[in-house]
Amino acid sequence: MRHVRRRVVRRVTRLAAVAGLLLGGGMVTQAAMAGETPGAPAAVRGSAQPAAGGAGAGLVARLGASRTAGSWIGADGRPVVAVTDEKAAAEVRRAGAEAKVVRHSMNELKAATATLRAAPRVPGTAWVMDYRTNRVTVQADSTVSAADWARMTKVADGIGSFVRMQRTEGTFTTRLNGALPVLSTGGRCSAGFNVTDGQSDFILTAGHCGPTGSIWFADNQGDQQLGRTVEGSFPGGDFSLIQYASGSAGPGADIVAIGGGNGVRITGAADPAVGQRVFRSGSTTGLRDGEVTGLNATVNYPEGTVTGLIQTTVCAESGDSGGPLFSEGIALGVTSGGSGDCTTGGTTFFQPVTQALTALGVKLIVSAPQQGAGAPSDAPSASATHSAIAPGAASPGSSAPVTGTTDGTTLLSRLSDPKAVGPGLLVVAGSLIALIATRWIRAEQDRKAYQRHYSATWG
Repeated sequence: MRHVRRRVVRRVTRLAAVAGLLLGGGMVTQAAMAGETPGAPAAVRGSAQPAAGGAGAGLVARLGASRTAGSWIGADGRPVVAVTDEKAAAEVRRAGAEAKVVRHSMNELKAATATLRAAPRVPGTAWVMDYRTNRVTVQADSTVSAADWARMTKVADGIGSFVRMQRTEGTFTTRLNGALPVLSTGGRCSAGFNVTDGQSDFILTAGHCGPTGSIWFADNQGDQQLGRTVEGSFPGGDFSLIQYASGSAGPGADIVAIGGGNGVRITGAADPAVGQRVFRSGSTTGLRDGEVTGLNATVNYPEGTVTGLIQTTVCAESGDSGGPLFSEGIALGVTSGGSGDCTTGGTTFFQPVTQALTALGVKLIVSAPQQGAGAPSDAPSASATHSAIAPGAASPGSSAPVTGTTDGTTLLSRLSDPKAVGPGLLVVAGSLIALIATRWIRAEQDRKAYQRHYSATWG
């Protein structure tokens, strides 16, 4: 009889825990839902959002290209503006930015790059205006012959001493081939951002990934057709549109995946600033971070020349092509190519998102404004970022699960929200063990769902 009573007590206890979980969870969910604003989770935004360093860019535009030579973000986070005279420097300081007096104006730097473009094309070379050193830096990879290097050096010498020649290891290549999630007969790439023209939804990715008409799949077997490339540019630019076969990006279109079932909400698009900390996500190497080192870069890939690119220290490898570049939830670019890898490091170039959106006539699908907007963004967990995020530094953006849900919140986040919990939390507290077990099971389900729908639920 004693053993029977014990079994009965254990059963009653388990039933009570389950009942407590259901009752408390229902109370919490009801309270949390009451605090939500009805409406669609994603919105369409065509205008760019202010980028970090926007104050510096505004000063450059106001003073003009003959009196300035670019701007960047200093080590203290303040904008720095390169100016050619003391009067312009005083105006920059009055605006609250730091001024650096330099010898060569933006007009001179642009004239130098125009001369380089006019010279015979040499595959394996690249150049960019280095605002911080007031130079134009010309790079040549390991494929450039001694004769071609000597010829380019002669061109540079004819321009002036502010053109710096630099050899680099590796080769400048587009980042085609590699791993999932987007596959075609021409190769493998990563999706970038979801966009729309108001009638159909598309994936914005790199132009070199495939010509118009390329058919893309979300699996190795070719059973899940994702869409078809309908428009693009390469060389010249490096962007293209993959139109969804279903016509719609579906739930989670405003979220960029960063691996491990985690994602980042995209809230707008903008141009980056030199010195800005940025993040890149790709299907081969996951989430990586680095710094913008130059704008309006030109790269002479073997396939052709691409201009107007963003130059960064973020690493990338084959299969990362087309993947998104972003910071603080703001879309900045899609991966084009570069040199090196994520073991030794290297240089990676990105097609600016704003240029691609304008050229293609589409708008970014972004997260709709939510209650309490304006609060600091939550950074994803360290295990998801693949690199350390220093305190006070920029973060990828507001974190969200990649599960195909529309609101991006989890039961655990609602349970821990004191504004939404109310008395339900007291009931759930008695069922904590059951809750932990439930969350573990759900995490496994989310992980498997993420693997199945990786390509379809993020751009």
